Amino acid sequence: MVSGVYICSIRLRVVTPHTDTKTQTDQKPQQCQTLSIERWEAPFIHFPNPKTFSREECVCNPVRYFVIMSMQRSGSGWFETLLNSHINVSSNGEIMGPSDRRRNASSILENLDKVYNLDWFTSASKNECSAAVGFKWMLNQGVMKHHEDVVEYFKRNGVSTIFLFRKNVLRRLVSLLANAHDKEAKLLNGTHKSHVHSPAEAQILAKYKPTINTTRLIPDLKLAEKETAKAIEYFNNTRHIVLYYEDLVKNRSKLREVQDFLRLPYRELRSGQVKIHMSPLSEQVANWDGVLKVLKNTSYDRFFYSDYKL
Repeated sequence: MVSGVYICSIRLRVVTPHTDTKTQTDQKPQQCQTLSIERWEAPFIHFPNPKTFSREECVCNPVRYFVIMSMQRSGSGWFETLLNSHINVSSNGEIMGPSDRRRNASSILENLDKVYNLDWFTSASKNECSAAVGFKWMLNQGVMKHHEDVVEYFKRNGVSTIFLFRKNVLRRLVSLLANAHDKEAKLLNGTHKSHVHSPAEAQILAKYKPTINTTRLIPDLKLAEKETAKAIEYFNNTRHIVLYYEDLVKNRSKLREVQDFLRLPYRELRSGQVKIHMSPLSEQVANWDGVLKVLKNTSYDRFFYSDYKL
């Protein structure tokens, strides 16, 4: 009898997650049946106890925590709409955008607690029965500055990281410049839109051709690649997956890998967003000849030949 009780207690410790986070009550409710999961999964299974509502009949539904880590104009907005089309996923946008939410490590961790305890409400929230909850975090929104505290938090609380970057950093630069222009010009009936949902809107925005500073071009491209490499290095010891926008566009089966990573039931993911820049790079840059001259015979001239279409 003593042996049986001991074995049972060991089994419960394996499948019942626990964190040290003060603001979360994350132990499996007593009325829930023991989950049949792999031992390695236990730290990534959570049973949040929100302060602002009751999960009611979903109290025994386990939740996995994730973050989409990316850079502006890398397809993260499109990717997040795909995830949110899944009935079991709540991805809450760029919650760390406002500077007051990331003024120091404490404010960052406080907001992380709020998100992962299901106390953060957005239009994407599927609160009671979410199977995976997270948000989108840009590298320039405090995560790199406070990476040590964030990595410790992710390890302690079983947060999985989805890196989403763009291989063609030249295309990303074109998108950045065009989006910055539209913030001032507001080409769509006096309204700025970073993402569009109709071909007509996309065509209007795509008419603008930015002029690239060729003096800064190579240093800017190198800086973007350096930041992505540094982010992966910082979070290398956390559970993570690295995705590239181009791969998702070319091979939609990659989305199955994402769902497997989050341990979700498979669904066909959809987005209403429409790609803005569909033309070859040579047709999207005002001073293309200057760009061509600077990048020709460098490691970046590969971007000239890696165009694609949705």
